[in-house]
Amino acid sequence: MGHENETPMDDFILLGFPKGPKTCSFLIALAYIMVLIANLSVFSIIQVASHLQTPMYFFLCCLSILDVCYSTVTLPAMLVNALTGNRRISISRCFTQLYFFIYVGGTECLLLATMAFDRYVAICNPLQYILIMNRSFCSYIMAGCCFLGLINSMFHTVMTLRLSFCGPRHINNFFCDILPMLEAACSDIYSSQIFIRVDTVVMGVSTFIIVMNSYIHIISTILKIHSSEGRQKVFSTCSSHLIVVTVFYISGIFSYNGPKSGESFMVARVSSVINSVLPPLLNPVIYCLRNNEVKRALKKAITSI
Repeated sequence: MGHENETPMDDFILLGFPKGPKTCSFLIALAYIMVLIANLSVFSIIQVASHLQTPMYFFLCCLSILDVCYSTVTLPAMLVNALTGNRRISISRCFTQLYFFIYVGGTECLLLATMAFDRYVAICNPLQYILIMNRSFCSYIMAGCCFLGLINSMFHTVMTLRLSFCGPRHINNFFCDILPMLEAACSDIYSSQIFIRVDTVVMGVSTFIIVMNSYIHIISTILKIHSSEGRQKVFSTCSSHLIVVTVFYISGIFSYNGPKSGESFMVARVSSVINSVLPPLLNPVIYCLRNNEVKRALKKAITSI
């Protein structure tokens, strides 16, 4: 349905940097460089080390690539906005950013659940691990994660494209995301809101339950280990994994169920930044750089240079 006050499609204006945008540029650049170095280093190490060619490290490689893509979708554009003070973003760039941000984020949700299942099989059913988590199964399940992430992102983007945006087209965020774009719309957003709620349950809450259920069984198995040293080692790794997973899921779920119209968007902005920066920074440290096998492979790679 048309609107009398509707203007032709024009650029969106991002309101994430209202004051002193250049003060943020150094932190954004530093965060992005660290994400690139950490994740690409982990990916390279796993690729060249023959003893790391196992299902767990295959998924870690995929996670590293997703984390690089996740940050690349938002941080470079945020850096340009902070440096130039130009907060405009074209309609095509905005929807492209929205599409890939949801795609990578949704795929990572599914991948984290898959990685939790992988650890569950490895610790709780080790004799069947090689049979269950074979190369073909791992490839299919990763392809399935990407496909479901693609479908999910496509639905969100198409539903947002159907909305009408009236001037001024202000987006209360650092980048184009669903909730701020719904706030900028001047047409009925009820169906989009319902879809977000449903999608949060399907892609967010359900996969988080899978992760938590897997780690409950893992912890139960760990407590049965007689060796206190072995129990402490496995529990330390699992607790670190849970911290990263919890940050990713909680910030993500809140981002898509945050403040509604008329409320402050400050917390939602912070949640969006945490969701797109913190997990990609922590994942290489938690999953790999605290891992003795990866550290040995890293040390070997450095000494051979």
